[in-house]
Amino acid sequence: MEQTRKDMPSSGSHHAPATGRLTAENAAQRAIADLLAEADIELGGERPWDMVIHHPQTAERILARGSLGLGESYMEGWWDCARLDEFIARVLFARLDEKVGTSALRVQGIRARLFNLQSLRRSWQVGELHYDLGNDFFEAMLDGHLAYTCGYWAQAGTLEEAQTAKLDLICRKLGLAPGMRLLDIGCGWGSLMKFAAEHYGAECVGLTISREQAEHGQGRCAGLPVAFRLQDYRQFNRGGSERFDRIASVGMFEHVGAKNHGAFFEMARRSLNEDGLFLLHTIGKNLRRTPTDPWIDRYIFPNGDLPSLGQIADVSEDGFIIEDVHNFGADYDRTLMAWYARFEAAWPQFAARYGERFRRMWRYYLLACAGTFRARSNQLWQIVMSPRGVAGGYRRPG
Repeated sequence: MEQTRKDMPSSGSHHAPATGRLTAENAAQRAIADLLAEADIELGGERPWDMVIHHPQTAERILARGSLGLGESYMEGWWDCARLDEFIARVLFARLDEKVGTSALRVQGIRARLFNLQSLRRSWQVGELHYDLGNDFFEAMLDGHLAYTCGYWAQAGTLEEAQTAKLDLICRKLGLAPGMRLLDIGCGWGSLMKFAAEHYGAECVGLTISREQAEHGQGRCAGLPVAFRLQDYRQFNRGGSERFDRIASVGMFEHVGAKNHGAFFEMARRSLNEDGLFLLHTIGKNLRRTPTDPWIDRYIFPNGDLPSLGQIADVSEDGFIIEDVHNFGADYDRTLMAWYARFEAAWPQFAARYGERFRRMWRYYLLACAGTFRARSNQLWQIVMSPRGVAGGYRRPG
């Protein structure tokens, strides 16, 4: 946790800010300026998505380290942009990410191929680094459900409405009914289980690797037929003796990793009744060969690995029939911007605890991710599966 706390090195804000537009800059800065021009971004410009450089080595760092250098130099105050989300979206639309710092991406890809970065030993790291930051912190940023996944904005006007609509959509897609047993793989603070128990009469069991989430979530669900288990999915129900009518996994599959996709689906299959349904809600990438972003891996979600739709289809085909695929990834842009607005509004109460470098890191995380969904570089899928096929066919609820 040390790298996100207030005792980190101070930002580079003491460097003199750049003045005016690009003039006779060094070769690296000229190269960056030429690249950014392809995305209609200007150095020292006045539009919200233009980049203002404060540190003379910023351009060299970005050229050498790509995404990692871009994010780290922002964290340290080396550059700024009024609309970071739009900056990132434009960079991705122009595919500039493929032209700089490719060595870092290659290293990331090699690591993923050679090692199981989501092994049992390493799987707890993301809980400790990210999800255990503090329940009060996430309560301030998220909605009343404490839903830390994409909202459904089809008819919603607020974050609360979007998350309520998402939870209800999942329950309706699963056809939940009173008395059904629901397993939530990667249950977070229990937003889905609480909603399913209260509104659909389901009995719920949730798996999480975050002690903070389990303790806080159990308190939120007091009096409901909801149980949290602090357990890795690979260690759950190994003998297959425990069965559920419905299974959901919402925003957890991104932490499983390609080397463990088979184990994940095997656990889901052995835990689901023959006439059951399984809903997988996950962020995904367009191309399976695309490695994890190095900055996100280092500072936000260690060992994360976004799946492609093809990877999900390949690994699930032995145990499941895919009944429905629903992509509403563009809604994550709006969700992240809503979280960002709440984060900024609440920041004064957390400034002393986390410090300015954490603030810039978290701002970069939320706004850069919004940019990736705006550029359609990332997707959000809800996939409904059944073990043997729904008799007469599955119909997605309206």
